[in-house]
Amino acid sequence: MADTLFKDGFNETGNWEYIADDVMGGVSKGKVQFKKVNGDNHAILSGEVSTKNNGGFIQIRRDLNGINLETAKAIKIIAKGNNQKYFLHIRTNRMFLPWQYYHAEFTVNESFNEYVIPISSFNKSGYFIPGKINSKNITSIGLVAYGRDHSAELHVKEIEFVK
Repeated sequence: MADTLFKDGFNETGNWEYIADDVMGGVSKGKVQFKKVNGDNHAILSGEVSTKNNGGFIQIRRDLNGINLETAKAIKIIAKGNNQKYFLHIRTNRMFLPWQYYHAEFTVNESFNEYVIPISSFNKSGYFIPGKINSKNITSIGLVAYGRDHSAELHVKEIEFVK
């Protein structure tokens, strides 16, 4: 496997912040729980995502400022859930508005699987950000339930940046 640049196994849960669309008037409701299951730490993002009132997301986000990701080529996550599509969101120091991000999707099933998502496969959310991510500019990562009315339940054991 590729070399690890940074790994978060949810040992220090204070690094993650829960955010929902209520910051902009949406009505999605959710929570994050950090639990130890069979010796492994898990982050569990769960709730009801609603597109009412221009909403449509719940997420947990981690600040990555000060972490050298310059040679990162991919993000690896170990996750399971309720057979739904979820997203990784990356923000960089080239983004100034809260709705700007790069995104990549992955679909979980009821067993833990490893997902390796190349940074080059992320898509930008709008016109006014660069077309490609420069890894050295990454400032945060989010695990997101987004874009449609659905029940969310995403269990993540670890997230890792690899080169």
